[in-house]
Amino acid sequence: MAQQRALPQSKETLLQSYNKRLKDDVKSIMDNFTEIIKTAKIEDETQVSRATQGEQDNYEMHVRAANIVRAGESLMKLVSDLKQFLILNDFPSVNEAIDQRNQQLRALQEECDRKLIALRDEISIDLYELEEEYYSSRYR
Repeated sequence: MAQQRALPQSKETLLQSYNKRLKDDVKSIMDNFTEIIKTAKIEDETQVSRATQGEQDNYEMHVRAANIVRAGESLMKLVSDLKQFLILNDFPSVNEAIDQRNQQLRALQEECDRKLIALRDEISIDLYELEEEYYSSRYR
């Protein structure tokens, strides 16, 4: 909760709307599923014929199944929206990843610098020896 309080008003409102969407979609799935189960129960006495009641029940089940599918698709869209929100608004983890990468690159830079300095020293020694050889030779 403390983290949510630190969020700007628009982000907090957005998170509240995500929470409401989640609750509404799950409630829709549960209600429709419960009604499908109730519809599947056979009643002995009805005022309409069995064929008519069967068609009406079939139609109601199709509508409720479509509502369940719609709620499921809405939940998948909500997951996508939450992922996008997290990617766009999770600055601490992004900054941490950037800092870790910077540390890795600095360590690599220091290693390269050490190798270059060692190479420079070896070349300097070899060049000094070659100069001595050249200046001490009679073919100068």
